[in-house]
Amino acid sequence: MNALPTLVPETGDACPSREAPPALGAEAARQKAVVFKALADPNRLRLLSIVKAEASGESCVCDLTEPLDLGQPTVSHHLKILVDAGLLSREKRGTWAYYSLVPGALDAVSESILAL
Repeated sequence: MNALPTLVPETGDACPSREAPPALGAEAARQKAVVFKALADPNRLRLLSIVKAEASGESCVCDLTEPLDLGQPTVSHHLKILVDAGLLSREKRGTWAYYSLVPGALDAVSESILAL
C-alpha cells in the first residue's frame, strides 16, 4: 500500500507570513457591500434602468411607481437606498423629487467588480 503524501511540512514550520496588506481593506469592503446590496434587488435594478433610459437624464418619483407596479412609499424606499449607495442623486422641486444617475457611478461599480 502506498503512503499518502504529507500535507504539513515535516519541519513543523508554520505558513510563511505575508508582508503584503490584504487587497481589500475592511472599510473599502463595507463601502462596496453597500453598493452591491443596493444593486441586489430587482426593483432597484429596474429603477436604475428607467432613470438611465430617460432622455432628460432624470425621472420624477411620480413617474416611477407605475412601471414597477409598486406604491409610492415603496418606490421612495428603494430610491433612498440607491441614493444612500451613491448611485442616484435626488433633487426636490416643490412636492416632487427628481432622480438622476450620479455621473460615473455605474462605471465605478464596473471597475469595482473588475478590481476584486
